[in-house]
Amino acid sequence: MKKLLLHVCCAPDGLYTASVLMKDYLVTGYFYNPCIQPYEEYTLRHSEYGRVISLLGIDSHEAPRDGELFEALAKGRERDPERGARCALCYNMRLEKTAREAKRGGYDLFATSLTLSPHKDAELINKTGFEEVENAGATYLPSDFKKKDGFKKSIEMSLSAGLYRQNYCGCSYSVRKKEVMNNA
Repeated sequence: MKKLLLHVCCAPDGLYTASVLMKDYLVTGYFYNPCIQPYEEYTLRHSEYGRVISLLGIDSHEAPRDGELFEALAKGRERDPERGARCALCYNMRLEKTAREAKRGGYDLFATSLTLSPHKDAELINKTGFEEVENAGATYLPSDFKKKDGFKKSIEMSLSAGLYRQNYCGCSYSVRKKEVMNNA
């Protein structure tokens, strides 16, 4: 089986996507999400990611949070809408790091669980993945995990496993958007 490094954005998405990919690949999880805020939310999601790794019995790698990097990247983009330029920069940051880790670790391919969410632009994420191939020399596996009821299945799987399901993307700007919508 080919070795695949899977960037996992959160435990529910990681559980489903890794389960699908494990049918064809030797999957290793990779947790790199400097955008997740506040820190307490990051630690909760990181802990739940660890539960998924244990449940699936797969290897794991991770990179330090580096929240300051995300903040510098998002500077001036605080008011961008979800799925806008700020999100594109965030996808790029995470996939660039994943591609480099895949190359460094000798993986045959890399992929991301980001395409599972109906709130994420799978076409843009895949375009970004292919761009990182050119930069890092790794091979990207395109996906759109939300197809064939993937998102619905991920909800069912995460509820069955008792996983924490967050109610916002992760960054402070998506928290604010949620709060504004709840207070409207």
